[in-house]
Amino acid sequence: MDFPAVNASLNALATVLLIVGFILIRQKKEKAHKWTMLSCFLVSSIFLVCYLIYHYQKGGGTPFPKSHPSWLRITYFAILISHIILAVFVPVGAIVTIRHGLKNNRTKHLKWAKVTFPIWLYVSVTGVVVYWLLYQVPVPS
Repeated sequence: MDFPAVNASLNALATVLLIVGFILIRQKKEKAHKWTMLSCFLVSSIFLVCYLIYHYQKGGGTPFPKSHPSWLRITYFAILISHIILAVFVPVGAIVTIRHGLKNNRTKHLKWAKVTFPIWLYVSVTGVVVYWLLYQVPVPS
């Protein structure tokens, strides 16, 4: 299985679900929002399991190609570092936000969602960008 491509696809799907969930709640479609966000959490959880399996089997990370220009390397690491730091928050933030939503505690749900949503969205988008920079940008000859 090509875990990096699967992981990027799961992150892309999570991104779409996050945006759809946001639009749905803006349209006051609470039931659709609820199921979309629960689906997003499931997709993100599957991503996390696949990510951990891949890195456990591989025994670590994937080095950035040394033949890429230095500006691209700096860009890659800036994105990767911010992605990793913020990704640590997502599982906890998502669980707490979802828990408050399921308990119909709207004030706390909204308070947590205002923080969790942009971080979760950023992490999902940058996950795809990291994959693209590592595996899809052609290595110069």
